[in-house]
Amino acid sequence: MALDWTEDLKAGKPGDIPYASSPQIRPGVVAAAVYVNGQRIRDICIEEASEWRSRPNAVVWIGLHEPDEALLCQMQAEFNLHPLAIEDAANAHQRPKLEMYGDAVFIVARTAHMMDGEIVFGETHLFAGRGYVVSVRHGPSTSYGSVRQRCEATPSALAHGENFILYSILDFIVDNYMPVIEMMQDEIEELEDLVLREQLKKADIERLYLLRRKLLRLRNAVVPLVDVCRRYEHLDLPGMDTTLQSLFRDVTDHVRRVQEDIDALREVLAFAFEASVMIGQTEQTEIARKLASWAAILAVPTAIAGIYGMNFTDMPELHYEDGYYVVLAVIFTLCLGLYAFFRRKKWL
Repeated sequence: MALDWTEDLKAGKPGDIPYASSPQIRPGVVAAAVYVNGQRIRDICIEEASEWRSRPNAVVWIGLHEPDEALLCQMQAEFNLHPLAIEDAANAHQRPKLEMYGDAVFIVARTAHMMDGEIVFGETHLFAGRGYVVSVRHGPSTSYGSVRQRCEATPSALAHGENFILYSILDFIVDNYMPVIEMMQDEIEELEDLVLREQLKKADIERLYLLRRKLLRLRNAVVPLVDVCRRYEHLDLPGMDTTLQSLFRDVTDHVRRVQEDIDALREVLAFAFEASVMIGQTEQTEIARKLASWAAILAVPTAIAGIYGMNFTDMPELHYEDGYYVVLAVIFTLCLGLYAFFRRKKWL
């Protein structure tokens, strides 16, 4: 990254900021604060937001979690948000996207993180315009309290306003994909080793299928975000200088890297499944060869015994004094010859 304060931002210690102690906090509102030139002034009530955002060098940053319709309507009135964007924010399960409404931006991003060994997906809607950023979280998404704290620790960076706040949130969302990828990579490598050691059992095949389904859901969350970051990088927005564009380019690169990792893991799972099927088919072929070999060997005494068991009167071999021993010798010789032949062909 190009900015000299980027490393300071990354070094900020995560943790939740105690906004809940502020008197203006209401259900659905996680945090609401105003910043001037990157410095936090104070927490504010929702009713004060429109007044503060109109002041020079000021930006209002509000975080919501599963707000009700009344709260969203109030946000719409304070920031003149588009009704279609409000409708999308009220309903989760939106596809990741970026939409422009006049000079305001509306972004939908899917989040993913580990909880009790399982991947849980959430959703974040971001409203941004001149002097304000509003984040709306749905589902079990990670709190952005740590993002706020890191930004507040670097006022020179936060002075870039709403564009830098959007970058920080999107960068945090993308960074949270990596632990999920690493966990799945470890599990897939374990399955891959299991395929090479032994035949997969039904439980292992179900596990493989579930991993592929999780990867598909993760890919559906990640891939559209590539286009979102790329489009935002090239938007002609107030305060979007070349330095911030390079930051969004970096986020785009990270998302693409996550996408490549997901595609690689999906290929590994596909190869593991194909290898398991091929190993199973090979073992079945070997068993079929063994059964066919023994069937051919046993066919010799069966055929000879069948011939001499037909009870015809005129069968000259029946009158030979040593005929019984000769027939046994012929059966033994033929069986032994067939056994040696199949052993040479590695069927037995």
